[in-house]
Amino acid sequence: MKKKHEEEHENVERWLLTYSDLITLMMAFFVILFAMAQVDAAKFKTLSQSLSMAFGAHGGSGGTNMLTNFQGARVAPPSISVMSEDSQFNDVMKLIREYTNQAGISKSVQASIQERGLVLNLADTVLFESGKADLSPHAQEILDHLAEIIFSTGRMIRVEGHTDNVPINTARYRSNWQLSTDRATNVIMYWISKYPDAGPRLSAGGYGEFRPIATNQTAEGRTKNRRVEIVLLRQETADKEPGAKPAEAPAR
Repeated sequence: MKKKHEEEHENVERWLLTYSDLITLMMAFFVILFAMAQVDAAKFKTLSQSLSMAFGAHGGSGGTNMLTNFQGARVAPPSISVMSEDSQFNDVMKLIREYTNQAGISKSVQASIQERGLVLNLADTVLFESGKADLSPHAQEILDHLAEIIFSTGRMIRVEGHTDNVPINTARYRSNWQLSTDRATNVIMYWISKYPDAGPRLSAGGYGEFRPIATNQTAEGRTKNRRVEIVLLRQETADKEPGAKPAEAPAR
């Protein structure tokens, strides 16, 4: 009779252990769901510590270790700064789209959020004549409107010139490198002439035909590749730029 009583007691203990493990797994799953929905690491830490104490109080096997290991496995929560940047970029895109729709150039000026920042893609035809880098009066008007929107962000801005792969060899331009570089530089120089204080935050570069966004085998693809990109850099990207910090004014 005593042996039977001991077996029943042992079975109860096994059942409680299994139940405790199940509760532990459920609570750990809840922590995962909570962590996925939250950005505040401090709140997550507080919650996980509370749950760890609860697991200990219920005698669950491995509960505390599971939480500790889970916290260690979370490399990093989504960066709050990145989320703030995307929020700012979305606001800027909204303003740009409102302007381009009103101006009737929405198909020629497009914006997208990318890993390096907010990229404004301007078709070459809204800024330049074919094979030239001089800004048209209409281009200056467009750049003025864009400057009013993007300069207020305080971000580093990089202007990039791009071409298709059709060779150019004129009296002024002997390569697509020269053409693309001059186009980007002329955008920068125009802005500096109007907004000199923005100079330290501006940079320009030309990439010729070597960074296409479409095939160069079709006329449509080549049209897409002939463009100027204005990039509002993410802070992480801007910090890697040569001379990212504005130079100090020379002593007088």
